[in-house]
Amino acid sequence: MSKLIIYTDGGSRGNPGDAAIGVVIEMENPKSPHGDRVKEYGERIGKATNNIAEYSALIFALKKAKQLIGKEKAEKTDIEVRSDSELMVSQLNGKFKLKEEGLKNPFIEVWNLKQDFKSVRFRHIPREENKKADALVNRALDTLL
Repeated sequence: MSKLIIYTDGGSRGNPGDAAIGVVIEMENPKSPHGDRVKEYGERIGKATNNIAEYSALIFALKKAKQLIGKEKAEKTDIEVRSDSELMVSQLNGKFKLKEEGLKNPFIEVWNLKQDFKSVRFRHIPREENKKADALVNRALDTLL
């Protein structure tokens, strides 16, 4: 059994405004003396609200994780997603209702992507524990197209 830890963040400057995502994927790598392999991604996604950017980061992360490890291994992999978006995590864990119409399709997409893995857990973390993903968002937003 393998496990991935995924940190996601999304942000917009303006709400809606220029938006970007940041994703850090930590993969177990028993062949490495250092343990985990880390993949980092940050990119602009155009104009979006902060909440759409958060969901976009998660969707990107789940798709990228499956691409990195392959379909067969994905089916045997446990995923722990860590995000500082309390709204998104609470919605995905069934604690908050999905009230914003614009979040329904991203929510459904995440729900469908979850099915590709053995299990996917969503955990809310403080911003201080999500600094790498946050830095990737800001770096992408600071980069001129």
